[in-house]
Amino acid sequence: MLRVGAAALAAILAGLPYAAIAKGNMARKCVELPELVLGTDEAGYKVSQSAYELETGKCYKLEIKSSGRKEYALRGADFFRNIWVRKLEAGGMEIKATNLYELEYEDEAESELYFVPISTGSFKLSAMGLEDKGTVVTFNVK
Repeated sequence: MLRVGAAALAAILAGLPYAAIAKGNMARKCVELPELVLGTDEAGYKVSQSAYELETGKCYKLEIKSSGRKEYALRGADFFRNIWVRKLEAGGMEIKATNLYELEYEDEAESELYFVPISTGSFKLSAMGLEDKGTVVTFNVK
C-alpha cells in the first residue's frame, strides 16, 4: 500500500493543471449580463443576445424576458448540468433549486437567473421547436 505524506500530497496537487482554490464567496457580487429578450422580431423568433462569454467560478445574473409573441420553453441539458444554480427569481418569488431542466414562458414574462458556471465548454439554451428559426443562445465558458 502506497503512503503519501501531507506535504507530498500537497506538492502533487499543486502541480495539477486543474487544481483550483476559491477565495471568498462565489455566489456574491454577481456580474450582470446583458439581458436576454426572446422574440425581438415581429415573427417572435430572434433573441437579443446570441452568445455570452463566461468564466467558471464567477457568479452571473441573467435577466430573461419573453416578448409574448410565442411560447418559449428554454431547454439546455448541457447548460443546466454545467452550472450551479444560486436562485431563480420570477413572479415575485425566489426559487432555490439544485438544478433546472426547462424555463417556460407562456406569455410576456421575465425572470432572473443567478448562477455560477462550473465547467468549461460551449453550452446552448434553445426554445423547444424553435431552434431552426434562431431561438438559440450559446454560453461559451472558459
